[in-house]
Amino acid sequence: MVVEVDNIDRRGAGRAVTWRENELGNKKKLKLTVPKTLPGETVKVTVDRPERKNRRAILDEILEVSPDRVEVPCPHFDKCGGCVMQHWNYDTGQLGHKTFLVKQALEDQGFDPNLVLDTIGMDEPWRYRNKMEFTFAPDGALGLHEQGNFRKVISLDTCLIAGEEMVEAAIAVAEWVKDHQLAGYHKELHEGLLRHLMVRQSFATGEMMLALFATEGPEGELQKAVDDLVARIGEKFPQVKSFLWIKNTDWADRTQAEKIHQLAGRDFIYDEMAGYRFRLWFDTFFQTNPAQAEKLVELALELGKPQETEKMIDLFCGVGTFSLPFASKVGKLAGIEIVESSIESAKRNAVDNGISNTTFLAKDARNGIDEIIESFGKPELLLLDPPRSGAGGKVMRRIGRSQPERIVYVSCNPVSFAEDVKELEQFGYTLKTVQPVDLFPHTLHVECVALLTL
Repeated sequence: MVVEVDNIDRRGAGRAVTWRENELGNKKKLKLTVPKTLPGETVKVTVDRPERKNRRAILDEILEVSPDRVEVPCPHFDKCGGCVMQHWNYDTGQLGHKTFLVKQALEDQGFDPNLVLDTIGMDEPWRYRNKMEFTFAPDGALGLHEQGNFRKVISLDTCLIAGEEMVEAAIAVAEWVKDHQLAGYHKELHEGLLRHLMVRQSFATGEMMLALFATEGPEGELQKAVDDLVARIGEKFPQVKSFLWIKNTDWADRTQAEKIHQLAGRDFIYDEMAGYRFRLWFDTFFQTNPAQAEKLVELALELGKPQETEKMIDLFCGVGTFSLPFASKVGKLAGIEIVESSIESAKRNAVDNGISNTTFLAKDARNGIDEIIESFGKPELLLLDPPRSGAGGKVMRRIGRSQPERIVYVSCNPVSFAEDVKELEQFGYTLKTVQPVDLFPHTLHVECVALLTL
């Protein structure tokens, strides 16, 4: 078939619609997914089972090329699932599409899409990530998951969105695994040793953390090999201030800990953002693009206009990324977060930065608001930065009933953001402005900072 690509789906693949005739001669619509294509391109594709309504097509040839198509710099782009939009011009393609996604999400909920400003991009949209989680294949190779296939790992010798030193450290660990002929974890058989390697580096302090996740501890038969690894890393990477071996035997494929072994250094590293210092543990949530995250903080301060006479609530506060900059400008601030370890980190970070007008509560958002208001009083300003799933209707209605004068919403998902702010209309709130910010170039993710007023 020859079709024209008219859109991009949520996984970054091109979408095309064509018509075909069935055995009775009736025309039927066929929706196609065409990976690695861009809007406006005319392409020749092969489609198996075209009698179906939706099919994934094989791209044979691009007949008309989009003017926004660019040369891909990464040698792993065709297979790796890390960043799917490298073939799309960053300034004229990616950023415009992210603005469109935010506008579309708000328009679907009845808001004026003109409230959305143009997405703020990066001057240099490469090497921006300060944290990467690599996965071991069963043969011990280290890399990222194949696009569309979570069970297969693509072995990498570079990654252009991660810091260079982080990639070099990951390669050093991969070489050590190969030299000692260690096995990776097999997800289907649930056997093997090495599962993940987390690499984290502060762009501000230069400190690096390495965390190896394995199904066994580093002692016994492994001790000699582990001693060799510690020596290699210590010699090549003096900036590694935290080196951890984390035992994890759970079937779930995520970086979690049953027991933490400190191979070298501390169990945390120091990072800085917006002039404040933070301690980061292996499981600490912290923005992975520090340059753009600082812009998020600046925008939140600009929109929220905190006053020294005001009380403020920071909902889903994490380790205090927004709490500390705002606490310096308000009378009192209360942070609420369900993860207890994050609350303990937020308290330590406040002390480290000499901030004494904060209260941090480990509780779920909805009940936490009630408890804080009871002891703290009604806030003039409320900020929320929920996970991708959003805050949810119950939390948003509780926020609406608490009637803060201004609400700053920081979102990493335009769809859940639009659904959440729709809940506030019934309580007298008006959405004033939405500023998208690109924290993840070459991916489909986009962050927003928005202001609502009562």
